[in-house]
Amino acid sequence: MIVGIGTDLCDIRRIQAVLDRKTGRFAEKVLGPRELAVYQARSARSAKRGVAYLATRFAAKEAFSKAIGLGMHMPMTWRACEILNAPSGKPEVHLTGELATWFAARGWVAHVTMTDEVDHAAAFVVVETTPEPPSNEPSPIPHP
Repeated sequence: MIVGIGTDLCDIRRIQAVLDRKTGRFAEKVLGPRELAVYQARSARSAKRGVAYLATRFAAKEAFSKAIGLGMHMPMTWRACEILNAPSGKPEVHLTGELATWFAARGWVAHVTMTDEVDHAAAFVVVETTPEPPSNEPSPIPHP
């Protein structure tokens, strides 16, 4: 069952302006350690791709915070929610700390998709309950 949905649209130029003012500290505030490593590697190859990466992660975290109904309030924090790619390239939500505990206690699972194009990055998140495993008990015979 769907628990919540969230979406966010981010202006990449706005992220670049913040980076210019804060000399990179913004990325350290928003990205978790594994995301930060990817961001730094992408930025070293192409500053434009680095900013797009940061913008998609920013949008995805905003969308996730909306889908879980907390916004940016504890236990939701920027760095406790990482959006990482599986080997296939599929983006996945990885949670740590209090947020991971809070989320797991509810039996939820999150799905995320992101995109970016020239000046904008967008993300969409669906949070649903974890499907119940099938029971090994035989189903009851209906009575007429």
